[in-house]
Amino acid sequence: MDNKNYYDILGVKKDATDDEIKKAYRTLAKKYHPDLNPGDASAAEKLKQINEAYEVLGDKQKRANYDNYGSADGPQFNGAGGFGGFSSGDFGGFGGFEDILSNVFGGGFGGFGGGRRKASAAQPGRDIEVRVDLSFVEAAFGATKTINVTRNETCEACHGTGAKNGSDVETCPNCHGTGVVQNVQRTMFGQMVQETTCPNCHGTGKSIKNKCTACSGAGVVRKSRSININIPGGINDGQILTLRGQGEAGRNGGSAGDMLVVIKVAPHKMLKREGYDVYVDVPISFTESLLGTRVNIPGINETLVLTVPELTQTGTVIMLKGKGTKILNKNAYGDLYAKVIVEMPKALSKDEKQIVEALDKSINKNNYTKRKQFQDKI
Repeated sequence: MDNKNYYDILGVKKDATDDEIKKAYRTLAKKYHPDLNPGDASAAEKLKQINEAYEVLGDKQKRANYDNYGSADGPQFNGAGGFGGFSSGDFGGFGGFEDILSNVFGGGFGGFGGGRRKASAAQPGRDIEVRVDLSFVEAAFGATKTINVTRNETCEACHGTGAKNGSDVETCPNCHGTGVVQNVQRTMFGQMVQETTCPNCHGTGKSIKNKCTACSGAGVVRKSRSININIPGGINDGQILTLRGQGEAGRNGGSAGDMLVVIKVAPHKMLKREGYDVYVDVPISFTESLLGTRVNIPGINETLVLTVPELTQTGTVIMLKGKGTKILNKNAYGDLYAKVIVEMPKALSKDEKQIVEALDKSINKNNYTKRKQFQDKI
């Protein structure tokens, strides 16, 4: 019995549809992707469990076995069961105990062999993953990037049939279209039927008289493509774009896989981003903080002018509305937050010191609120 509850791991109900299971898997796989969780062992373990759960629930036969028997492999037999205490190791020349049952019942006993996918069935193409590097500005406002990929594509010459002409495809005469052949053997257990992949059609159930010369009968060809990807403004580092149907071609009429575009954003030399807002530290002199000033600061793709009022304290944050990144899929923007850092001079001349001392004597000490509160508490 499998101890893990695969439905709980994927966060779906037991009656979830195949599409709901697939959607839940992709959402979680993106969330715990290594690129989004570098060095996080717990995220890696979580992703391992998610993959294990989808491997079972994403396969109809394995899911049925899991629902009925608690295991993706179907009913389990051991020494305490009803088969005389035999273990899989007791049948060296015949393979495991599951193999024996599969042979006896022709692959149709419970979960033994019943989950085998026939090669003639439609097989969806695999997803492929690519990485796209963006500058800070490109991620903030969007960009069009061109990537080069090499993938399996449906053969245009034969439309995926693998045959030179449509009339060249016929039912395999050896297996009569089933993709498997049966061999009857007499053993110490009696007559056994062993089911194997048809050697004539390799399990497809089809026989091709004249193979397509473009794909040599495979139905798919390997091609390199340049693909333009529109990156929306506001996307962030580590996010994944899914391009439906841009993955590997399916076989036997199966749908194409998806392309997963992993976004990598280069850091800005002065700005820091949090969500759709950006932050910058702005150093000013202590005299500028006293008298007020206007100072140039960096925007995402422009130079901005920050107005600092007189008597601005160090650590004061001034917001410039709408100067952050574009908000994903919206016609709106985040804000820019400038944090004022008052810098003191490293040295004073004798004359400068006298000026400062005179200034200090002329300023009412009650103007220093925090200093007064501190002294009062003492």
